[in-house]
Amino acid sequence: MNQATWDAVDDYLSETLARPDAVLDAALHDSDAAGLPAISVSPPQGKFLHLLARIQGARNILEIGTLGGYSAIWLARALPPGGGRLVTLEVDASHAKVARANLARAGLANVVQVRLGRAIDTLPELEREGAGPFDFIFIDADKPSNPEYFEWALKLSRRGTVIVVDNVVRKGAVADAASADAAVQGVRRLNLMMAGEPRVSATALQTVGGKGYDGFALALVVS
Repeated sequence: MNQATWDAVDDYLSETLARPDAVLDAALHDSDAAGLPAISVSPPQGKFLHLLARIQGARNILEIGTLGGYSAIWLARALPPGGGRLVTLEVDASHAKVARANLARAGLANVVQVRLGRAIDTLPELEREGAGPFDFIFIDADKPSNPEYFEWALKLSRRGTVIVVDNVVRKGAVADAASADAAVQGVRRLNLMMAGEPRVSATALQTVGGKGYDGFALALVVS
């Protein structure tokens, strides 16, 4: 198996199950045109997040790491008609500008709030404002800070909250305890934190596809 095979399968799954979507395609196109890195979730991954949020019945969603708003569109579309909101945190002003435009074109400007600033600063603001508890939290920001983001996710959660963390396999490097990569060490600290945290039940899955070899962590707040 190789990347060409993974790409072909992802293309097939996107066409048959995620299905072409003009709004989502435009979000990716405009993100690319604006020079944003091509690190958004893939269409099958986006729909996976969408379905998880729907299964959970989420009405209040938090996303840490907006980029161009692609995953935010998927998640916001999982909110119930006529109710619910999504708060997404982005550190880069140019990324936030692209995301707001993409969300507006999707008709979600009144549903999704893009908050600009370092997440480690805006997360305490959310707590002070009483914005939580959130029903579903997606963490997809700088990987060295994953443990801190997870701590804040717990503070802003309730029993039953679902927390998903992206990019936790790092092409297999997560298994290397001696890795000098700060992103790898951030994920390893996250895994140890989840394993030792009695308030959650967690696991992680390896994935392959158009985004290469990586994976998701999934945690359920149980108390």
